[in-house]
Amino acid sequence: MRIGLQVPSFTFPGGPEQIAPTYGRMARDADQAGLHSFWVMDHFFQISMVGPAEEPMLEGYTALAYAAALTERITLGTMVTGVTYRHPGILVKTVTTLDVLSGGRAWLGIGAAWNDEESRGLGTPFPPTAERFERLEEALQIAHQMWKGDEKPFQGEHFQLERPLNSPQSIRRPHPPILIGGTGEKKTLRFVAKYADACNIFDGEELPRKLQVLREHCEREGRDYADIEKTSLTFLQTPEPSVDQAVDTVGRLAEAGVDHVIFSQGTGQDLVGLLGETLAQTEKIVPAGR
Repeated sequence: MRIGLQVPSFTFPGGPEQIAPTYGRMARDADQAGLHSFWVMDHFFQISMVGPAEEPMLEGYTALAYAAALTERITLGTMVTGVTYRHPGILVKTVTTLDVLSGGRAWLGIGAAWNDEESRGLGTPFPPTAERFERLEEALQIAHQMWKGDEKPFQGEHFQLERPLNSPQSIRRPHPPILIGGTGEKKTLRFVAKYADACNIFDGEELPRKLQVLREHCEREGRDYADIEKTSLTFLQTPEPSVDQAVDTVGRLAEAGVDHVIFSQGTGQDLVGLLGETLAQTEKIVPAGR
């Protein structure tokens, strides 16, 4: 079982001047503990599920680049980039840059976007849902084309790239793993089956059914369901979470068919040490890679 950590809150004791040392220490500790992945949200305002919009929020790829410089093995990604935030060609260049500078440790985490509050606040486009999904599919097509080294023009309904040059290419080949976040059964999970290397589905009662829907999409697309890494974002809700709670969560999600459990750290929590102990225990009971 792979275990990851998401840091969604930068509200640390000591104010803004303590964000860099605290966040950097978390990234280093997660790396040294042997965790597989380290994630930040790709938001510009704090989201309501975590705290008020006014709470500190770092730009995702700058934060990951900082973490990359402080770590050696852990993989790095956003959970997840909204397709409306960056032009796809620029996004592929950004993820490629992170991959090159980290020695092949980047993910492309992407989704259709949902937070219209920050889009209105910062003046970025936020088209209707149907168009966002159209843009998401074109962005996935552009990513595959650019990482193949195919420089022919891309002519989509929403994006036109005259020469999608990507130099240098990513260290990870054929490309950094593409993770699509979301649980929409008609489009999101179909896009996972068609374009992605991994999915992310929130821990909850619907997870088994969503995985079954993904399996059905894979059958229709002629894709091996086992080739897709099933990740799940989960939380330890209690004020003082324990290793036993985390181990139970990993075991439960493994039984549901999840390969990679990503624990989201609540405001005021510091889960790195706990997850390091959890990893040591779960490696004894859950096969590696499951």
